[in-house]
Amino acid sequence: MAATDPGPFLLRRDTRELARGVEALAGELPARDLPDVLAKANRTAVRKGSTTAFAGMSPRPVDWYRLQAGDDDTTDWYPQGIASSSEAGRADVQALAFTWYWKPSAGERGIRITFLGTGTAKYRHVLLVEPKGASYAAINVHAGGLAWHGDLLYVPDTSRGLRVFDLRHIYEVDGDEDRIGVRAGKHHAFGYRYVMPQVDAWRGTGQARFSFAGVDRSTTPHTLVCGEFADPAQQPGAIGRIARWAFAADGTLAAGADGLAPAADAFTLPAPRIQGGLSHRNRWYLSLGAGSTRNGSLLVTDGQAPVKVRKYPVGPEDLSCWQERGQLWSLTEFKGRRAVFAVPL
Repeated sequence: MAATDPGPFLLRRDTRELARGVEALAGELPARDLPDVLAKANRTAVRKGSTTAFAGMSPRPVDWYRLQAGDDDTTDWYPQGIASSSEAGRADVQALAFTWYWKPSAGERGIRITFLGTGTAKYRHVLLVEPKGASYAAINVHAGGLAWHGDLLYVPDTSRGLRVFDLRHIYEVDGDEDRIGVRAGKHHAFGYRYVMPQVDAWRGTGQARFSFAGVDRSTTPHTLVCGEFADPAQQPGAIGRIARWAFAADGTLAAGADGLAPAADAFTLPAPRIQGGLSHRNRWYLSLGAGSTRNGSLLVTDGQAPVKVRKYPVGPEDLSCWQERGQLWSLTEFKGRRAVFAVPL
């Protein structure tokens, strides 16, 4: 992992009219906090349930959750990003959060986030939406990663930068029709009970891509980690890079008066097709996929010594550190073998 120019990862704050749209929703719908959403979770995962996600992996993960039928086997939604209440620095909940994107090319339903209470194994989906004037719309992005710091959630938008959501702005809708937005005075969200509107954005100013994300709480200040998925089949010779930005005290990115947030550093990745990346205590952890039938790999390095390769489940995605437990959490994406799982750091 050689140091490289962080310049392409310069971000510009791009709030636009998002705050006004969120304010409109706040005046019309009741706000619900995360503990309330978890208390009203309507789905149940099976802790250490039987799954084929691990295939020939040995040793097996130290902990995992298998999602319930309908989520484990759907071909409409695919899980991607993951974050933990530990990386957020939240002491009021013990939870995991993970993103999904809508796969069908027709009838776009955007992206959603799932909150799972690790003690109860109960979980609930929340639809992520973009304010549009007095209404809101689905967000058509890949949502390949997730970073959680304080109340703020950062979702990569591959070619644009980062979309920001705020746990202080979860709203319970008053409509249940299979449609999106405000219709005839009712707020609909494809049947979901809760929506979380986008509150902010950071726009990339260079040629960087934003594929996966995480938080490193072992640095001072804490840092946002975000990297590029590179597919040599589509970009011959491409490998990908990973960069870090300092957080400000309020959980936003540290930026100047001009709204620009420069990356603190950037590195080339040791292999292409990296699906998730994270730094913690001067080590890098990188998840590498190998298709829908073969085990992936977890790459571990201090950036200088040869990379250590650990066997990983089939279809590994984004990464999150649960610092107090000494665990690295991830999730698998493929139908019928979806698990949210942890291995030791």
